Amino acid sequence: MKRILSVLILGLGWNISTSAQTAIEKQTADGSAVLDFKAGTTKGIILPAVESLPSTPANGTFLLDKTDGKVKMYQNNLWVELSGAGSMTALAPYSGTVDNGKQTVMGARSTTVDGVLVLEAPDKALVLPKISSPHLNVKSPYPGMMCYDTDRKALAVFNGSVWNYWK
Repeated sequence: MKRILSVLILGLGWNISTSAQTAIEKQTADGSAVLDFKAGTTKGIILPAVESLPSTPANGTFLLDKTDGKVKMYQNNLWVELSGAGSMTALAPYSGTVDNGKQTVMGARSTTVDGVLVLEAPDKALVLPKISSPHLNVKSPYPGMMCYDTDRKALAVFNGSVWNYWK
């Protein structure tokens, strides 16, 4: 009995580590998503608002640059602006005092990438929250919010003033 229980526990542990999918406000993640959100929501991902750009970012890093009020993505070793200058007045002031160096990694056991939330998987991707016309349906968007606009079929980012769309 002890041997069967050990095999069962090991088997369950192995299965959990290989699936590595997280669904937010729904039961299961769609397809090959490492992180997936409920359809029809009006909630998006809020990007970190930084006062200075990271010194060694990884390609695929998204953030809201507080110095110029623009949403940016690091791609091919360059910062690409995804929005025009927005308003930072709605940002809640940062009240933290200690950086404990911790991060959340999803899709892998560890990472060498510097980030608060790192999605790193060889065969899974992020599925953004899907929102129909966020410029109409998200009543109080927060600066740095991003989602997928199901009507425009585009990435939507809010810079604190207006929604910007990328196909």
